[in-house]
Amino acid sequence: MTQFWQTKTLEQMNTEEWELLCDGCAKCCLVKLQDMDNDEIFYTNVSCELLDTESCRCSNYEGRHQVVDDCIKLDRENIHSLAWLPKSCSYRLIAAGQELPEWHHLISGSRETIHSYGVSLQGQIVSELNVSDDDIEDHIIQWVD
Repeated sequence: MTQFWQTKTLEQMNTEEWELLCDGCAKCCLVKLQDMDNDEIFYTNVSCELLDTESCRCSNYEGRHQVVDDCIKLDRENIHSLAWLPKSCSYRLIAAGQELPEWHHLISGSRETIHSYGVSLQGQIVSELNVSDDDIEDHIIQWVD
């Protein structure tokens, strides 16, 4: 049976399909630092204050933009220009005409598969509520895609 992500472009997906496509890795919810001289992006292991670090899900998804003023909403217009998204991001994969990986919940049938495959950031991150701004540079990491 052919599924919506196999026949539709990101632009053709409705809101429900768009939301279902998110794999739940939480990598887009990491605090990122940008070098003002050369625009290089540095990733940290510090997550947004709203991210539940165990489930890798936002604790206030509907209200996140009112609470976190720099939260970026992934959408059909910006998904192609956000170079900091991981290569494994489901939106990037579908935009590039690639298949979803076997650990994706739409393939496996379980939102826990991404964690058991070690693709999510579960157990690898700390909330920004527990890190002072002065210490954030100490949390710069490199992730493996």
